[in-house]
Amino acid sequence: MQKHDDIVGEGPDLWSPPATETLRTLPVAFSGSGSEYFRIWIVNLLLVLLTLTLYWPFARARRLAYFQNNTLVGGDPLGFHADPWTMFRGHLVVLALGIGYWTVSRFAPEAGWMALLAVAVLWPLLWRASLQFRLRNTSWRGVRMEFAGDTRGAYAVLLPFFLPALALALLIPSEVQPEPGSAARWGVLGAAGLSLLTVLATPWLLMRLKRYQHGGYVFTQQRLRLEASAMDLYALHFKTALVSLASMLLTAGLVFALMVLVLGLGQSEVLDTMRRPGVAAGGVLAVVALGIALLYLMIPLVALPYFTARFQNLLWSGSRSALVRFESRLRFRDLARVNALNWLLMVPTLGLYWPFAKVNIARLKLQALSVHVAGPVDDWVAQGQSGPSGVLGDAAGDFLGIDMGL
Repeated sequence: MQKHDDIVGEGPDLWSPPATETLRTLPVAFSGSGSEYFRIWIVNLLLVLLTLTLYWPFARARRLAYFQNNTLVGGDPLGFHADPWTMFRGHLVVLALGIGYWTVSRFAPEAGWMALLAVAVLWPLLWRASLQFRLRNTSWRGVRMEFAGDTRGAYAVLLPFFLPALALALLIPSEVQPEPGSAARWGVLGAAGLSLLTVLATPWLLMRLKRYQHGGYVFTQQRLRLEASAMDLYALHFKTALVSLASMLLTAGLVFALMVLVLGLGQSEVLDTMRRPGVAAGGVLAVVALGIALLYLMIPLVALPYFTARFQNLLWSGSRSALVRFESRLRFRDLARVNALNWLLMVPTLGLYWPFAKVNIARLKLQALSVHVAGPVDDWVAQGQSGPSGVLGDAAGDFLGIDMGL
């Protein structure tokens, strides 16, 4: 077997199985159902509310176990082995950290930067521990997975996200209107400039984070590497902006056409009608209100599914090791259709359709994946590495919504 460091590789030739090896494709499937998950979800929700969120780690353990046990790779399910009590202890520790930060920010705002600095120092450790905990408690064919990312890498990819907030806390003055030319005014400008720079650098920072995350996934000494670049993610953001703009322009055109056709108004009469009271003006305003609502819906119904589908394909199709390569073929139109149906059914059910929506999205995303393996799987699937993880691990991943999930 090769060692981890030998498998990380350099450049685009990481996927280089021997020419004599046969390639086998392991499809990914999801066997869960919305009705099954609804029963788990409703019980979890009630217990979380009754215990004032103290049941949250146990609820999360049940949720993760359900989704992983119903995720089949090559016909074999993933396993989840985490101890909910370990997750509960970590939940209490991280909850105390959050309460401490809120208390300092609320009652001693002048020391808020110190609390934020403490979170910035601790969070990379907690996030890395979360990834280790999640992978060590995930198995396939009885073999545990592993996360091999180091602490230095965690700090390198996460600390830049905290810099704008620290700059705002340190540089923005307490007075509302600082004097022109004063150090406080320059502090405001400096903080604003750093925030703008961070926004522009977000695709680059996000890709660095994903390269660290995917590059730490290990299974039977096969360590992945993410070969996608920051330019790929910048291109995806640009395409998403174009799709959003096109969908909004199309929506605006349809709304205007509706006013012209349904209300029987010419182009020059629309604005005049809106200025005069009466039934026609009310009808125009109603159509305008509908158009504004539709414009807002373009983000979750069009822009977000487009970005999500392309981002999954970019990340997983670029993840590979010497003997393993992933492929993702999630289509935007499929995700948009399922997402729109979920929204349509969640509104009249007052959110009770959410578990079914969760299962629908998970099935679509997972079944778009496949794993290509060089050589017989039974030959290179050996005894995986397993071991205890710190009590902080899993709770840290949930605290700010950071998780390994697809």
